Amino acid sequence: MIKSRRTASKAAALLVLLAMPSCITAFTIVSRQPLTSLHSSPVASAPLYASSSDSADEEYSDDFTGSSSSANSKSSSNSDETPETEEEFNSAAEEWAAQQAKEINAMTKKRYVVVGAGWGGWGAAKALCEAGIDADITLIDALPDPTGATPYLSKTGKPVEAGTRGFWKDYPNINRLCAELNIAEDDVFTPYTNSSFYSPDGLEATAPVFGEARLPFSIPGFGDSDQPFPMLPSPLGQVLATFPLFERIPLADRASMVGLLLATVDCLGNDEATQMEYDRMSAHDLFVKFGLSKRLVEDFIKPTLLVGLFKPPEELSALVVMELLYYYALAHQDSFDVRWIKNGTVADSLVMPLAEKLQNVYNLKVMGGCRVGEIAVEKDENGKASANKITYQNSGGETKTLHDVDGIILALGCKGMESVVQASPDLARYQEFSLAASLKGIDVISCRIWFDRIVPTRTPANVFSRFEALRGAGGTFFMLDQLQENSPDLWGAAAADVLDDEGEVIESTRGSVVACDFYNAGGVMSLSDEDIIKTLTDELLPSAVPRFADAKVVDSWVGKYPGVVSWFSPGSYNKRPPLEGAGDALPNVKCAGDWVRMGDREHGAKGLCQERAFVSGFEAANSLLRSTADAFVATQVLPVREDEAQFKAAVEVNKKIMGSGLLPRFWTR
Repeated sequence: MIKSRRTASKAAALLVLLAMPSCITAFTIVSRQPLTSLHSSPVASAPLYASSSDSADEEYSDDFTGSSSSANSKSSSNSDETPETEEEFNSAAEEWAAQQAKEINAMTKKRYVVVGAGWGGWGAAKALCEAGIDADITLIDALPDPTGATPYLSKTGKPVEAGTRGFWKDYPNINRLCAELNIAEDDVFTPYTNSSFYSPDGLEATAPVFGEARLPFSIPGFGDSDQPFPMLPSPLGQVLATFPLFERIPLADRASMVGLLLATVDCLGNDEATQMEYDRMSAHDLFVKFGLSKRLVEDFIKPTLLVGLFKPPEELSALVVMELLYYYALAHQDSFDVRWIKNGTVADSLVMPLAEKLQNVYNLKVMGGCRVGEIAVEKDENGKASANKITYQNSGGETKTLHDVDGIILALGCKGMESVVQASPDLARYQEFSLAASLKGIDVISCRIWFDRIVPTRTPANVFSRFEALRGAGGTFFMLDQLQENSPDLWGAAAADVLDDEGEVIESTRGSVVACDFYNAGGVMSLSDEDIIKTLTDELLPSAVPRFADAKVVDSWVGKYPGVVSWFSPGSYNKRPPLEGAGDALPNVKCAGDWVRMGDREHGAKGLCQERAFVSGFEAANSLLRSTADAFVATQVLPVREDEAQFKAAVEVNKKIMGSGLLPRFWTR
């Protein structure tokens, strides 16, 4: 069996540590014995990192980065001088002892590595840092600067971002993060906003802010029309709040969704075996079996799924669609209310202050521009496997190695997982990782367009539906000048306003700034950047909001990201990586991210990817520490709000009916 050098040498190191007091005493009573004689003693001459197979001058990993130095030369660096006084003897001995203690501490200190700096990776790094143990923690990501401190700019110096992400009402752990960082939520997030759905026929529907909805008509006991909407049980509150907001979808089509609500209760209120039955079928098949109208699916549900789960219903697992539908219709009246970043980006608003805290307070080491290659697995003399070596390529193209790793958290998406597992034959032997590496991702395109004039729109967040120009993709457009008040930061160096003598703006050169995203963008990916912008400015945007036809493009940016977003395809559930990785077979490798299966640690925010990913990082770190540390402070996960009473009752009734055999589950297989 192969044994790690750090583990193998702990016994020798402890002997050195125990010998230190007597060694220091010897310096004071032996008559002017040269310091070099200590290095000729049997204990001191053995290199601290030596195992039974090490030679005396074997190289060891220095500073946890894979650079090498000689153990012998390090321990004899001051051996040529002879102290002249007893005080100098003591000083030299104490200095040597301190150096040995430092190196022994480096050997016994835990070393954890988080691979991937998305929400899952930062959640894991935060939990490890705050666990109250003596550990070196490293976060690795391919981004040049995953901390958010370096702005992501277009070629013309304007700020850009890969995708516009919303923050839903039930994000308790991300909201708590703001409080921990002393950031006021009102300074980071916009108010909750409406969203509009546009098709070639015009405005199809508006998703309301349920928590701020107004009564569309008089309701006895609740007041006259246009009064604040009362919080009602789900789904009654959602139905009444959206009643006047479906501009073109008839009531009969909307009513066809009732059967789907029953399926959601059955799916989410049952055990994993039942949920896997739903996972094996597509959402499209489920819609057909429960009689949803074609109009409702094509005009509202399909575009919602394309921008929420990034695929059409025929390519999505019914299970995951049920999780999203739960938050829209069955959780709480206001659970689907969404807000956006108020200034800048997610990276500089939330990630950067978190990174600064973890680096400054806990000495988190962040390695940007690094691509992880092989993760090696070794077995000790008892046959216990552990991953203890990571090879990576740094930003300069050099191949480096992290040795003596105690634990790893893979906070990767499907594309990153595929890359790491392909380069790691040891990991590939565990089916949990090889199956995860077989899953494919979704293509995404992000665009930003700066216009010469302000274009007013009904809502700041908007969805494209059924446009041929989408080529099968889902499309969104966000009016950043409305969400972020058209601040100079949106324009970078181009924010050249005309000011009066007192610094007040007389004339602004800043028009609307629009962020457009395409999901499931394979049909658009092959277009040139110019053609993508032309598709938006000549076809999609003017079709939704005619006044875009009068606006001229000042600048534009396109970012293409093939296969980067999790695709929850039919039958994918049992291939998704477990939070526990390979479990007891490889206990020091865990997984985090919005696509992991969390088992009995599952969080209520199943359909909410940022919150779920963040929480999965906490849980992965807690699990890793349980496997590798003697004692630690576990990060506490805040739950989402409890299910409402009527949902709980519906679940119990459903279980009794299904359990009795009175109604077979004929719609699943």
